[in-house]
Order: sequence, then structure tokens, then C-alpha cells
Amino acid sequence: MTALIDIDTISRVYGEGEAEVRALDRVTVQIDAGEFVAIVGQSGSGKSTLMNILGCLDRPSEGAYRIRGANIGELSPDELAALRRNTFGFVFQRYNLLANATASENVQMPAIYAGGSIEDRRIRAQALLERLGLGERGHHRPNQLSGGQQQRVAVARALMNDAEVILADEPTGALDSQAGAELLSLLEELHAAGRTVILITHDKNVAARAHRIIELADGRIISDSGSTQTTIASSPFKKSVVTPSLSTQLREAVYTAFRSLRANLFRTSLTLLGVIIGVAAVVAMLAIGEGSQKQVVSSIETMGSNLLFVRPGAPGTRMRGSAIATLTMEDAAQLAELENIVATVPTRSGRETLRVGDGDYQSSIDGVSFDWPRAQNWDMAYGAFFTKEDQDRRAAVVILGFTVASNLFDNVASSVGEYVFIGGAPFEVAGVLQPKGATAWGQDMDDVVLAPITTGMMRLFGQNYLSSITIAVDDTKRIAETEASAHALLLSRHGAEDFQLRNTASILESVEQTQQAFSLLLGSVAAISLIVGGIGVMNIMLVSVSERTREIGVRMATGARRSDIMMQFNTEALVVGALGGILGVVIGLGVSLGLGATGMSIAITPLPATLAFGSALAIGLVFGFMPARKAARLDPVIALATE
Repeated sequence: MTALIDIDTISRVYGEGEAEVRALDRVTVQIDAGEFVAIVGQSGSGKSTLMNILGCLDRPSEGAYRIRGANIGELSPDELAALRRNTFGFVFQRYNLLANATASENVQMPAIYAGGSIEDRRIRAQALLERLGLGERGHHRPNQLSGGQQQRVAVARALMNDAEVILADEPTGALDSQAGAELLSLLEELHAAGRTVILITHDKNVAARAHRIIELADGRIISDSGSTQTTIASSPFKKSVVTPSLSTQLREAVYTAFRSLRANLFRTSLTLLGVIIGVAAVVAMLAIGEGSQKQVVSSIETMGSNLLFVRPGAPGTRMRGSAIATLTMEDAAQLAELENIVATVPTRSGRETLRVGDGDYQSSIDGVSFDWPRAQNWDMAYGAFFTKEDQDRRAAVVILGFTVASNLFDNVASSVGEYVFIGGAPFEVAGVLQPKGATAWGQDMDDVVLAPITTGMMRLFGQNYLSSITIAVDDTKRIAETEASAHALLLSRHGAEDFQLRNTASILESVEQTQQAFSLLLGSVAAISLIVGGIGVMNIMLVSVSERTREIGVRMATGARRSDIMMQFNTEALVVGALGGILGVVIGLGVSLGLGATGMSIAITPLPATLAFGSALAIGLVFGFMPARKAARLDPVIALATE
């Protein structure tokens, strides 16, 4: 008949060469199901090392260890975790309870990795606590329990999965005599119920309560009293392996993550702050960039999408004031004869001081043709635009922008028909333009004065060449064709390309590219904040792994697989990223709305918020991976021994 536990000449060696230490030296022993065995020996005898191997927390360096005939040396880490979860229940000398979990949550831990439902776990944990006299202590944390109570919680945890083998490592070492006696009586009850109990102790009085005593010294068995009872051929506690579902794992990982983060609120808040600042910066800066781009595009679109612009100077030449004289009124007249042209507006620009009574105001003044409103799609607020007759007879009339009219007249509506003095000459105010506000770059479009181009040439500018020509196209589908015709005409007239010709679409494209680059720059600066926040996440998770090394060991001892540990710590990093992302998006939107309330152009769209939140999650996952991997690869024995 196959023994439950079969240890065949195993050794456990640490170090090499002169530093070699043989904690166990060719140990052979068999333990049958249903035995109550005490393994005794002084400190350094190898009994704890033997317990770690018995509980599949460690592997022997030499020899073979079999459980019901299965060689554990051939099992993978996850298979060993399943064996610990379904076969062994550990009762540690130092209890090894999770400080930030309640007694009930500590008891439930093995069932989490066994795939038990929340309700079933809660009911069984409560039943075990009541059985051990702790029914009213389920919601208490370990620091609210006495040593004896904590040890009973550890026993309840060992029984949670109905373990076949109870491994108790110095279970009475930290208890007073009464609590120790109660615990030994409990172990005897568990043995009487059919469980195999293996008690590790250095106290021979404690060992005397067992039915079989194995004594170790210097890593070797020096005595074995042998089995004194009938072997149980088939243990009633042998169970099939159940793997928890992904949804169960994820739910537990999220719950554990929140519990862990809550336990270190200040540190968690600092970590969240880095992610929040990064996400908020991305949302706000992209909103500013998008708003700025839309305002610029909108300003250009108000001029019309059917316009061509001719500027003096060869392509690549920067125009400086009115120094380049390559466009004339005759050019404008010839362009007006082309097909698909609605209007051609010659323009000459300058700056002049206007006077009304004792008040002066300096503004830009443009000499334009009578069909300027048609080309610019700009209506009148008061009065009327000057006519072709006014232009032909060089009438001394002006059209005021709303800003100019407001600065010169107390009542803008009554300014029509009044006179302003420009360069000492009187000009009648024929009308006031509808207000349009500022451009995206902050220029006041209403700070302008318009006069007939002929009047301007004769009375104001004293020169007969143009600053620009604006061409309004009839069919925008043919705008490229019209642009080519205009280019050919001017080239034939000038004999050289001493002009620049662009359409609204090309200007919009150029502006959009510039603004997109600006938005990308803003987003890149904000992304740096996100990366810094991610480094903070990684730092906090590495610290968390270091602080919770023993917890990781306890979880592994109770059946957690490497994937369970990976998921737990990755989930914690994702939770930090998600919380930081949500709060960052909210704050970023709040900042954007606040800036919008001050008059800044802001465009809030779903994409930046979605991008920032997704980036926060990705950062949590990426920067949490290494700490999670480190946690999952810890050796259970080393983890449990960590202070």
C-alpha cells in the first residue's frame, strides 16, 4: 500500500564548496494517512527545513519526495501550488496573518485560490471560527486579537479547504501554557477526525502528545518511534483540484488591491497624485491646443473658403511693410476678367491717426474696392458700404470697424454721417461694420478703417502699388483651376514670379499642420508627467512587494499560483492607474472649463480624455509588471522567513 508521504534519502544543501551547509542529510521516512507525528529537534537540527519540503514550499537537493506516489520533483510551480492548496494546511508559529485583513478574510484566503464562491467562503469561514470559539471575532483584525486567538484563526485557515494534512510549525512557541494546551487539544481533535497531523517542535512535552515521534539532529533522523495505529487506506479528505475562474480571480484581486491601497492611504495618495497630474495635464493641454486650432481655422473660414490671395514678392520672400512693389491696380483689373471670378479686391494698407473733436485714435486703414463686403462676407452694422461711384470719383468716405467707431464716438449708431479727420482731411463716415472680435492670434479684426482704393491712393498712401489682391471664386470645385489661370496671367504680365498666390484651403492646411504640431508639443510635455507618474507607480509597487513579502509567502503556502500573485500586483497597479486616470480626467476637464470661462478658446472632445485615461491604465500595467513579476517569482520559503 502506498504511503501518503514518502521521503527517500533526501538532502537539502545550501551553498557550495567550503560554504556548503547540509540542512538535511539523506533523510528517509514514510508517513501514512491518519498519523499524528511530531518531528522534534533542537534549533538547527533541520526540522523546519524538513517541514518546508513536506509542505511543498521547498524542494530537496537530492533524493525523492512523493505524495501518494507522485514525485513532487516533477511538478511545476503551479502544480505544487495546487498540491499545497488541496492537501496541506499550515499553522505557523508566528501565525502569519494578514494585518490589514479581518479574521474572516484571513480564514477565507485558501478558498479564494480553490475557486470557492464568496458566499460559500464566508459561511464556511464563519462556521470554522465559531467552532474554534471566535464566532464574534470574524470582523476583528489580527492586532485586535490575543496570541491564542490569532493562532486559532491560523488553524481555521488551515482547515478552510478541508486539508488532508495539517502542518504545524512550533504552534505553541508564541503562546502561554493555557493557550498552548488548548491548541494541542484542538490538533488532537483534528487527528481524531481523520486528518494527518505533523507537528514540528523542539519541546518534548509538546511532542509527547503525538502518537509518533521522529527526532532530528544535524539534519539526520536519530530516532523514530514508528507508527502506532492502523493506517487509513483512503483519506476522506482527498479532493479533486479546482481552478478558480478568471472573473473570480479578477474580483478578488481588485478587492485585495483596494484593501492594500487603503492600508497606506498617504503613500497611495502621493502615487495617485503623479498619475492625476499627468492625466489632467494631457486633458487640459490638448483641450487648449484643440481650441486654439479651431479658433484659428474658424477665423480663416470667416473670410470664406472661396478666396485666393495674391501677395507681392517672390515665393519665399518675406514681405516687409510696403517695400515690395510688384502688384498694381491693372493686375487686379486683368484678374477680374478671368472665368469663375466673382470679385477682385485690390488692397493697399497703412496706419493713420483719426481725429474726432479733441479725440485721436490710431488704427490700420485699408484702401479697398467697392465689392470688398462681397468677397469678405462681412455685413454692415450701421449705414452702407461705399459704392462703385464713390470709388470712381475718389470720394472722401470711410467705413469704420466697430472698435474704431466705439473709440471715436459715444454712440456708434449715430456715427454714420459724421466726419473724421485723417491726415488733416475730413472723411464722411458712410457705415460701421458688424463686429467680429479677435483672431486666434489675438488681433482685433474690428480695429480697421476702410476707404475706397482710389481715394487711398490719392489722399492717404501717395503710392500706386498694392499690398494684396483678394480674389473671390464662384465655383470652389474649380478653385485650383482658377488659381492656375491667375498664376499664368500674372506671370505673363510680370515676366517673373515676383508674387505669391495662395488659396484659403492651403492656408487652412498650413495652419492646421502648425496647430497639430503645437498640440503634439503640448501633449508630449503632458506625457512626461504621465511617465513620471508611472515611475511613481512602479516605485510604490516595488516598495509594496518588499513590505508584503511575507504576505506573498503566506498566499503561496495557502495555494496561490504565480499567476495569482502576478494578477494581484498587476491589478493593484491598474487600480492606481484607473483611479488616477478618472480623477485626472475630472480635474483636467475642470481646469479646461475654468480656462474657458476666462475667455480662452477651449475645445473639449472625448478623444483626449479617452487617450489620457487609457494611457494611465497602460502606465499602471507597464510599470506594475516588473514588481508583479518580482513578487510572483519569490521563493515561498524565503518569503515566509522575511521579517
